[in-house]
Amino acid sequence: MGDILLFSLCLVITGALIFLLVFFIITLSDLECDYLNAQECCARLNFWNIPKLWSQLLLFIMLVLSGHIGLVAFNLPICIWLVRQFHFIKRGNIGEYDPAEIHNAGQLRRHMIFVSLHLAWQMISFFVYLYCLLDAVMQEEVILPAEDDVTVLNKPVQTKYYEPPASHDHPARDYDF
Repeated sequence: MGDILLFSLCLVITGALIFLLVFFIITLSDLECDYLNAQECCARLNFWNIPKLWSQLLLFIMLVLSGHIGLVAFNLPICIWLVRQFHFIKRGNIGEYDPAEIHNAGQLRRHMIFVSLHLAWQMISFFVYLYCLLDAVMQEEVILPAEDDVTVLNKPVQTKYYEPPASHDHPARDYDF
């Protein structure tokens, strides 16, 4: 997989994750302001937890397969954190966001902080991938056609090559400054 395609896909996936995390923040703030009930809010958020996890793991796998070790090390902490969050759901809860516990002991505030940190991570990742994409584009070789097929007024354009100006031979001058 070419680097340009890889980083383009990384940008698209990261952009989708950013929009998803903004949705999470809006939904949690709607719950905090009592625009949504806890059951509806948790059902919405738990539905999107698995696609969020798999898209982050897809990014990680693509970077591993392409051999970008620095970016793999950069993405490893967020992947571990998301897998750990998904794996250690308390028994009896319907998902990471449980309507029975979301208002207890500051759970709502904790979820808001975690989603905000994840959003900050994804925004930093977006700009890192954007830099990598621009770097990959700049390193790509430019292939110029062998023949000039440009026509102006039904006549082929004359090919003129750049010629450096003739060198000027000046007599040795002695400057006093």
